[in-house]
Amino acid sequence: MEREVGLDQLGDLALHIILSKLGPEDTVRVSCVSRRLRLSTSEDSLWALFCFQDLQLSTPQDHQGNPASSFKAAYQLWREAFAMYPWPLVKRVKRCWDKLKNWLSNDFPEVEATLRSGASESDIQQLETRLKVKLPLPTRLLYRFHDGQERTDEGHSSTWLGSSLGIIGGYSFYNHLVNVYLLPISQVIEGTRMVIRHLGFSSRSKYIVVAASAYRPKKFFLNCTNGQLYVGTSNLPTDGEMIQCVPNALIRSVHDLHGDQQQDAMLLWLEEHGRRLENGIIKVCEEGNVRSISLFPEVPPLCSTAVTNGVQVRASAAFVPELANLQDSAEKYLFAYSIRMSLLPGGCIIDGMTFSSCQLNWRHWIIRANEAIISDVNGEAVIGQFPLLHPGEDEFVYESCTPLSSSSGWRTRKEGHLTFKWQGSPCRSQIMFSDKLLHSFLDSMLSPWFWKILSDNKYERLRHCETLF
Repeated sequence: MEREVGLDQLGDLALHIILSKLGPEDTVRVSCVSRRLRLSTSEDSLWALFCFQDLQLSTPQDHQGNPASSFKAAYQLWREAFAMYPWPLVKRVKRCWDKLKNWLSNDFPEVEATLRSGASESDIQQLETRLKVKLPLPTRLLYRFHDGQERTDEGHSSTWLGSSLGIIGGYSFYNHLVNVYLLPISQVIEGTRMVIRHLGFSSRSKYIVVAASAYRPKKFFLNCTNGQLYVGTSNLPTDGEMIQCVPNALIRSVHDLHGDQQQDAMLLWLEEHGRRLENGIIKVCEEGNVRSISLFPEVPPLCSTAVTNGVQVRASAAFVPELANLQDSAEKYLFAYSIRMSLLPGGCIIDGMTFSSCQLNWRHWIIRANEAIISDVNGEAVIGQFPLLHPGEDEFVYESCTPLSSSSGWRTRKEGHLTFKWQGSPCRSQIMFSDKLLHSFLDSMLSPWFWKILSDNKYERLRHCETLF
């Protein structure tokens, strides 16, 4: 007969493996069984594993970055600091911030430097008291890790309103420049009170301003009751018109302290933003020595690319909600698009001959919606310029915009060509926006979702959306 072996009779390595499989909570329970198990469960190598699995910690430290005496002490400090929150949600919010900060550290450290230390429970309670709201649990935790961004950006501008260091980023075309910041609690309070005072929102409104753009007006609002996120349209100042950012079906248990499935639109928004940054879908762009996160997608299928005779043209689009006008049946929705052209290192190759430069001469764009032509641009130059391209140089970039009347049941396509000249000889570089670019137009919104307004909540004077696709 096989002899049963108790935990006390196991070797140290076997016991360590078993305890590592139990997890932190059961390991603490096992420590009460015997003196040997108490000693084994106190080994710091075991708690180093738990700290890494739950919190991605490689050194013992508390949630504020202060060093702890051991990994076991660090784990205990984290659990105590967030005792009022579901632990799975704490781990998820930390992963969200870690992904954003890892990318920022490598690609845009200037923005990482603007992130404020986490807010205290007292800070959050002050916000709730002053604005008479109760924050969704995921948003509370997001603020516990980082209280938005600093209002000043040394070396860039005296005030954040003139800076390009918004963690959410933005876009520009003509004189319309957007760069979105996460607001600290103090600015959430001030901004929300201003909205109530100037936009006619009810003082009983459960909407708070959580993010805003430098330069041009663009504001994001969180509904603290249901956890939904909204972005204001061009009619926000006159009648509080907004567009919903996330489908309601994805939001759940935003005030449930006992479940493990809590997620509000704010958390989903930042998780998707982090995914796009990490995967290179959106990147840092530089213009005139000013760096910022550009929301124009950089990779297929959200970015279309065509190469003809060595000339490369790339194009992508972004929805511009702050200029949408849902009351205008002809031009409800506005989309910005970015065209990037460059000459590949091999130069222009025509009939076996290589040329070291080429110059844009003409462009012809056609934008169709539901097979109807809504815009036909045919003329010289782009934005008044005739860019001269050389092999290996940076892309020449220009942005423009186009309105669309509908977001339902459409097939939208932008197609056309650019004509370049070298040594007096013209050649056409075709760039076709396929039907797949429809997804670029919709998905390039700061939030990964875009929905149609269906109803008007008169009590809050807010226009709400339901899912469209």
